[in-house]
Amino acid sequence: MARQKSFVKLEGRIGDLTFYKTKDGYQAREKGGVSASRIASDPKFQRTRENNAEFGRANASAKKLRDAFRAFIQLTSDSRMPNRLNSRMMRVLKADAVSDRGERKILDENLGILNRFSFNAAALLSNTLFEKVESVIDRSTGTGGVSLNALDPAVKIAKPAGATHFQFSAALAAVDFSAGEESDYAFDMQESDLWPLNALIEATELSTSLAPASIGELPLFLGFGVSFYQEVNGKHYPLNNGAFNSLSIVKIDTI
Repeated sequence: MARQKSFVKLEGRIGDLTFYKTKDGYQAREKGGVSASRIASDPKFQRTRENNAEFGRANASAKKLRDAFRAFIQLTSDSRMPNRLNSRMMRVLKADAVSDRGERKILDENLGILNRFSFNAAALLSNTLFEKVESVIDRSTGTGGVSLNALDPAVKIAKPAGATHFQFSAALAAVDFSAGEESDYAFDMQESDLWPLNALIEATELSTSLAPASIGELPLFLGFGVSFYQEVNGKHYPLNNGAFNSLSIVKIDTI
């Protein structure tokens, strides 16, 4: 590391030199590190290659789940969600007690680790809705549903400031984690009516459905969420672009 002494301060890269600014002033350093070709072939980096392979496999599987739930995830906002899901999927991969290190896979029997995953860390379902959500998946018919008893939103829902209405959502996805790099999935989402937060709500049921032929033996994921809206001049707008919406995986079915 070297300090830049010229009156012209540089930032960026020129050849093998990188110029950058720190709290101690402007610095420069020469490009270093281990080459990609050495990592790919040197026996000393076998563990690195194994870790990289599993990291990539877990991230690719997490992306497939995100792709499947894309329309559902768009109801909320959490920029760190992909990283959190990658981390959770890595736990699924490491639960493979059969394959060799570097070859571990996403096995259906370990997908339960993804249950209760929240797509918005700032609005956990348990901190938003204080009512039991009954969930069911029927693989034979390709259906997934959620049901709730009648409730008083003033007591059972943690209303964010500015919200006037809310909505429940349910989503069912079948995801093929073995389909190479391409995402292969089936998806359905249903939403309730938009209800005011100052009135009692009757018992609610939401049912999603996938064609049984599209399911086969694929794992099924059922998601449930609560979204908040603000009424302005008779129109309903997502509150703060969905930052307070709570969306979670509530049930997983595997063969």
